[in-house]
Amino acid sequence: MNIGYLKFFYDVAKVKSISKVANSSHISQPALSQQIQKLEDNLGYKLLIRSNKGVELTEAGKIVERYAKNIIKVYDNMLEDLNAIIKNNSTIRIDACPTMATYALPCTLYMIKEKYPDCNYNLTSNFSDVVEQNVINDVCNVGFIQGLPNDEELAYSKVGTDRMVIVAGKDYYVKEDISMKELCKHPMILLMEQFKIRRELNGYFSNLGFDIDKQNILFNMDSVESIKSLLAKNLGISFLPYISIKKELYTKQLKEIHVVDFNLDYEVYIIYKHYKDMDRSVREFISFLKKIGEKSFC
Repeated sequence: MNIGYLKFFYDVAKVKSISKVANSSHISQPALSQQIQKLEDNLGYKLLIRSNKGVELTEAGKIVERYAKNIIKVYDNMLEDLNAIIKNNSTIRIDACPTMATYALPCTLYMIKEKYPDCNYNLTSNFSDVVEQNVINDVCNVGFIQGLPNDEELAYSKVGTDRMVIVAGKDYYVKEDISMKELCKHPMILLMEQFKIRRELNGYFSNLGFDIDKQNILFNMDSVESIKSLLAKNLGISFLPYISIKKELYTKQLKEIHVVDFNLDYEVYIIYKHYKDMDRSVREFISFLKKIGEKSFC
């Protein structure tokens, strides 16, 4: 299979337009259509349905699109590693859950870069479930997730702990110490359920006899920063990882709400595949990270 044909197909699948991809790639539409046709012939399936409105994916096309992203990424990683032989350096690809990638690991990578300056470090952000799959599929070398991995194929090591904090804007009116029942009367702005820590929160509520879906939830959001913006406007309360709001607590932009007997801690793990021939730079990265752990977090 020609990787170039697959890349063109993936680009077309994303924008649903052959003409747009042809223009951005500086290739004629007939030439692009011919390359996609060759991919279809190679696979033995029709992947696209053309119409006046653009293109739509067939069922086979949807399957190929799902795999294409990882195939292309792994191929690009291979080329990068091959180039590293000439340059005498290597690239370590790190994928982390959003709160770790945004609020913890930048400082960690700076510390590691000082110790291993010849390595390049690429940090991306995904939900924990996606991070696991990216490690398994060799899209990245190591991952950082909240809680234990689900896949037994992965090796893991605890590198830190954090806790969920109930938080609101500094001028939001709420008693200093309240019960969970009283807290549930307040409007909530929560992380979406794709966040593993949100699912942990759902379970915590359930164990206390509360259905979180029946609470006054104003918004479910995929960004901690978006939630903090609304909290600063005193529009409700939220449950957020301490590492993501410790700066705002220190500067008193936000305040912590103390709820009787509320205690939701979680552990942070580095995950990776067990390779006998693991790249030396990756092995050193994992070993050093295990030593410095959460002391290096921002």
